[in-house]
Amino acid sequence: MIWRYALPDIVTIVRDAALDKKGEDLIEIDIAGKTIIADTFVIVTGRSKIQTRSIADAVAEKTREAGLRVARTEGYADGNWILLDLGSVVVHVFTPEMRAFYNLERLWTGPAERQAQTS
Repeated sequence: MIWRYALPDIVTIVRDAALDKKGEDLIEIDIAGKTIIADTFVIVTGRSKIQTRSIADAVAEKTREAGLRVARTEGYADGNWILLDLGSVVVHVFTPEMRAFYNLERLWTGPAERQAQTS
């Protein structure tokens, strides 16, 4: 598949869709060169399972409207941690408890990056 949008555009689409559904604490983590699974993680929190599903639905809808494909969705039925694989961007939509438990920010960022996120 030929991507119609550059990476920053995909992230913008994801960000706008998630924030439109009142997603909280959205961060983007550049993981290019750290893994082959993606170039960017977008992590966002929904206050409930209903909200996480709403955020995931909005991201998938806006992605498809942009002519892109959602390669895979995981965790939708449970709703605590929903993962959307958009190819170069992987979106993680968490409930607050699951986000705190898995703490992907700590796993995928170095100390300097974590300091910049909290500043």
